[in-house]
Amino acid sequence: MMTEASQPPATQPVGRIIAMPADTNPEGDIFGGWLLAQMDVAGATPAFELACGRCATVALDGMVFHQPVSVGDEVSIYAEVIGSGRTSIRVHVEAWKRARGQPQAASVRVTQGVFTYVAIDEHRKPRPLPGKD
Repeated sequence: MMTEASQPPATQPVGRIIAMPADTNPEGDIFGGWLLAQMDVAGATPAFELACGRCATVALDGMVFHQPVSVGDEVSIYAEVIGSGRTSIRVHVEAWKRARGQPQAASVRVTQGVFTYVAIDEHRKPRPLPGKD
């Protein structure tokens, strides 16, 4: 799902949220941890669908914050499965922002990363993905 930094993915976002004042650091920018959490939740959506059930986040490949997110920005998160193993699923996740209330405003990529999820059973132990046992 790697895209040019000037154009968000052509697919629909998995999640969309407005950055709020409670999510800021003392300088007034949105906490990176808040954005990371939103991306983790969004990335889990296609992982859960592929796993047909519960998954746990086990890794995140290097994330770089390209742009800050400000209060009121609309953050759209795109997620796409890029690979799977016997129990694991790798999901590429991108976060894009645009000024809220400006439909024609350009979207800007804020960050991206690859999240790895593992399908787990009721005892929180890894389990095979459907069709991989």
